Amino acid sequence: MKNLLKLHEAIVLALISKENRTASFEEIEKFITDRNLFPERKGNITLAKQVMLRSTKSKGRYLHLFEPVSDNLIRLRNL
Repeated sequence: MKNLLKLHEAIVLALISKENRTASFEEIEKFITDRNLFPERKGNITLAKQVMLRSTKSKGRYLHLFEPVSDNLIRLRNL
């Protein structure tokens, strides 16, 4: 099954569903997995790790969308 969303878009959907728009990488992984939003993945790392890398690393490409709250939490930035 082909991914209909990019990973950062799936992360945004997961965070929008939270009342305070904050979630752990594992909560985001569960949301994405339960809804099959990003079924086709490359590499041998967990989805939670991919979420962390995409939202906090990625050479800063997605820092306009996400802000780290702690080591395991991110928040959707107010745009």
